[in-house]
Amino acid sequence: MEAHDAPDVDKPSLVVIGNGMAGMRTVEELLKLAPDMYRISVFGAEPHGNYNRILLSPVLSGEKAFADIMLNTREWYAEHGIALHAGDPVTRIDRKRRIVHAQSGLAVEYDRLLIATGSKPFIVPVPGHQLDGVVGFRDLQDVDAMLAAARAGGHAVVIGGGLLGLEAANGLRRQGMEVSVVHVTASLMNQQLDASAAGLLRATLERRGLRILLERQTAEIVADEEGTRVRAVRFQDGEEIPADLVVMAAGVRPNIALAQSAGLHCERAIVVDDTLQTYDPRVYAVGECVQHRRATFGLVAPIWDQARVCAAHLAGAGHRRYVQQATATKLKVTGVDLYSAGDIVGGEGSEDLVLRDRRGGVYKRLVVAGNRLVGAVLYGDVADGPWYFDLIQKRTDIASMRDQLLFGQALAENAKQAA
Repeated sequence: MEAHDAPDVDKPSLVVIGNGMAGMRTVEELLKLAPDMYRISVFGAEPHGNYNRILLSPVLSGEKAFADIMLNTREWYAEHGIALHAGDPVTRIDRKRRIVHAQSGLAVEYDRLLIATGSKPFIVPVPGHQLDGVVGFRDLQDVDAMLAAARAGGHAVVIGGGLLGLEAANGLRRQGMEVSVVHVTASLMNQQLDASAAGLLRATLERRGLRILLERQTAEIVADEEGTRVRAVRFQDGEEIPADLVVMAAGVRPNIALAQSAGLHCERAIVVDDTLQTYDPRVYAVGECVQHRRATFGLVAPIWDQARVCAAHLAGAGHRRYVQQATATKLKVTGVDLYSAGDIVGGEGSEDLVLRDRRGGVYKRLVVAGNRLVGAVLYGDVADGPWYFDLIQKRTDIASMRDQLLFGQALAENAKQAA
């Protein structure tokens, strides 16, 4: 027998699928605008309140505890009259009857539905990927599994030399494991860094005890004698390295299976318009599960923008539109200062301004196009990163301070005033 939330005829029902950062940020923004407009029900797959997923890396490294990264406790939901169904994921959406069905059998009607199902780690589909000891790096359960493995010691292999993979590798190294990072391309963080900055980063990480293996294609995760647990990782050229733990950090994929099964229009992710509305006008979506003007999202800044726009429309104040902006990336590895923003590749007519101080371990590369700063890569000295990012976002004319731009905000702005 299916259970139903008690009806409240005075208020329309808003159901939120996904108790993560994107969905709950949207709810927080909605409560600011229209705190009493909806009966709100939230369904989450994880058995606790909402936490800051960005800070999983410091939890893994031992710099923070779980309590430090909690955003919304169960008491917060109760105080705001929100029905939280934690550890009870939605399994089916009936759009015709406007009802969501949860794993427990609970069924809740909605007038508006917000889908915020996030993304799933991409598990490289090689033989052995389902063995015990192979984990992603996406949630607290993954962190718990990694910490348990670290307590036993041994070798960890992190597949993926991007942002998340390096944060996982650093955390496991700090927990006492021997760690190898395996990356398929010739340089680390190749989507955010140019080759020079990536080379400096590699040298720093190797000095800290990480083993960096570039241009390696994983062919198989090798099982132990019982055939149940990981023992090693084998590459396509036949090389094999020991592994007591394998962390898959080779990217994520939008989690859209539920939306697809409900017949919502999806391409790489759930397609939304500038108001974060899907092709069904009663259904909105935000975060890593959405596709807006062909783009998908993995950083927090654009997701916060989406939350503000979506909340405004849910509140009936539908004057806002979501506009994609340049994004910035920082590596959360203690003692490694790295910042990347905007278009670091450049194009026809663009120029690079470069500063290298090998002895000081400082590297800066600014990409300029038509008297506008369009991209920045900083290593070793990132103090001016937010200022560069502001110049990129505002499309500031930098002609009068171009010669001083590499040397930071103070010198450049002095030059601009003197011009």
